[in-house]
Amino acid sequence: VLDLTDERGMLCGQILADLGADVIAIEPPGGSPVRRVGPFAGGQPDPERSLQWWAYARNKRGITLDLDADDGRQKLRELVASADFLIESAAPGAMAARGLSYDDLAAVNPSLVYVSISPFGQDGPKAAYASTDMTLLAAGGPMFLTGDDDRAPLRVGTPQAYVHAGAEAAAAALIAHRERLHSGRGQHVDVSIQQAVTQATQSQILSTVLGDTPLQRFAGGLKLGPLVVRFGYPAKDGHISITFLFGTAIGPMTRRLMEYVHSEGGCDEATRDKDWVHYVELLMTGKEAPTELARVQQVVGAFTATKTKAELLEAALKYGLLVAPVNTIEDVVHSEQLASRGYWQDVHHPALGESVRYPGPLARFSQQPITYRRPPPAIGEHNAEVLGAAGTPRLPQPVAASGADRAPLAGVKILDLMWVIAGPAATRILADYGPTIVRVESTRRIDTARTLAPSIGGVGGAEVSGLYGNYNAGKLGLTLDLTSETGRAVLLDLVRWADVVCESFSPRAMRAWGCDYESLRAIKPDLIMLSTCLMGQTGPMAKFAGFGNLAAALTGFNSVTGWPDRAPASPFGAYTDYVAPRFTAAAILAALDHRDRTGEGQYIDQSQAESALHFLAPALLDYTVNGHVQQPNGNRDPNMAPHGVYPSAGDDRWVAIAV
Repeated sequence: VLDLTDERGMLCGQILADLGADVIAIEPPGGSPVRRVGPFAGGQPDPERSLQWWAYARNKRGITLDLDADDGRQKLRELVASADFLIESAAPGAMAARGLSYDDLAAVNPSLVYVSISPFGQDGPKAAYASTDMTLLAAGGPMFLTGDDDRAPLRVGTPQAYVHAGAEAAAAALIAHRERLHSGRGQHVDVSIQQAVTQATQSQILSTVLGDTPLQRFAGGLKLGPLVVRFGYPAKDGHISITFLFGTAIGPMTRRLMEYVHSEGGCDEATRDKDWVHYVELLMTGKEAPTELARVQQVVGAFTATKTKAELLEAALKYGLLVAPVNTIEDVVHSEQLASRGYWQDVHHPALGESVRYPGPLARFSQQPITYRRPPPAIGEHNAEVLGAAGTPRLPQPVAASGADRAPLAGVKILDLMWVIAGPAATRILADYGPTIVRVESTRRIDTARTLAPSIGGVGGAEVSGLYGNYNAGKLGLTLDLTSETGRAVLLDLVRWADVVCESFSPRAMRAWGCDYESLRAIKPDLIMLSTCLMGQTGPMAKFAGFGNLAAALTGFNSVTGWPDRAPASPFGAYTDYVAPRFTAAAILAALDHRDRTGEGQYIDQSQAESALHFLAPALLDYTVNGHVQQPNGNRDPNMAPHGVYPSAGDDRWVAIAV
């Protein structure tokens, strides 16, 4: 992999490197501009001590080439002759101006997968626009939904737009790679950062076209007209997040929360015993006033303020509550759960003479575990090693006739036992490229996604959720009762058919049904099975069930998002549900590639929280290296000013400006 990216695409190369590829970071003489972006180890600006560079350059070799000089361009062409991938994030047209466009390099290597990551894509009216992380989040939609309703929209404190695009590009590159294995053809993959970040609107980008009322911005919660559902609450020693929602899927959990509050003397019986399953209907019909919902939330807040974050987390684990502490970056690094799973990885930096603690694997593979083989390269560290070996073509051999016209994932069979957003969003990425995906739902409990807005015409119902449709388009569907012998028999028959089984139940559920990996591989030895849940399959919090808003609180996203003079605002919605799917898709594609080469299936344990921590890598390194805990700082930026979101004409209309 030839990685020419700056901060707009470095994560793509890192994911491929972690999955085993030989990734060569190609920098201009003097080093990548990313090396001039802080924070810096020791707080002193130094191109070899940029934590932004360290965060996404691990496992890569590094060389320097001057692509504005004939000699540099010729050396790149020599490297391209033996490359599988080239990743670049230059402005559209910049590579073509150097004679290094996809068409130019495909003439050198027709099987090259050439990945371009740019702010607005390679064409269209905005292709040449200037951009920053903030302006792309503004242009893509999620920023409008993030922050307090009485202030300007917010960005997440650690830049997010570029890592969304980098993770999406990695999955896209692997899909193109699978196509190449069948046809021998390379292709140009065009990734728009604006399009990538729309995923973080939780399908709210569809609300207008579906005829539903768009949600309004409300920090740490949801606002729809007069209804305000609050997720952020005080604790004695900080803040917590509670998924305070209703309906058949979440209402029973809200009921358990109110029973806990009552048992501790925090509310009366009447408040405890409200119909939390049908509470939305009570609000919509006027049987319950929005002011009463506000009163109940105030009661809950008064109660949580008397408890520590640890006490509330203990209750959540004991009673199955949708409650999570808002962890600081320091809390995350010292997490008992992450320590129990051996998550953090110490990488020795020879130039420093010391080791640096990094976020751990994006997922755990039973047959091809991710290893941290190299520290980030120094400027030009591998020039002699790499450039001296360039020039020998090594083209992949197609397994089907060259030029075969088939979808990249045609013939792949996936059994999808996942629900709500994080799991189904991953298989939706794959569904667009030709596999057969059978989505299994329960006969006993409706998928929460079917109850979530936006919906067609703004009317509720199991078959009209635009969110459910968005994450499950392109799949086949059936319902099974997996608590019955008949349902399990059908499931096992589907396992025999499938190449990949994906599930997102609690760790104990699949074992209870006799459908854990060891049981399933006994009937399908080369099966690939992926289990994805909030915290992973092991550790003291393995049984913690919840949604991406709780994982965002646990992993530190909430703590870096907000205003200095207010409680954390948190990113909009179930944030890690938009982050983890890109890693899930890449993990499945990597496992399929491994099976093609070795005949081996394997088990993948994906903690959505652990995957998502890669989106906070610079802030985590700032703590593990410098001991600095990043705090929320509104829309301020350490490198740009003015930098903010300013009111424009109209009601709740804003413009993001970065200088």
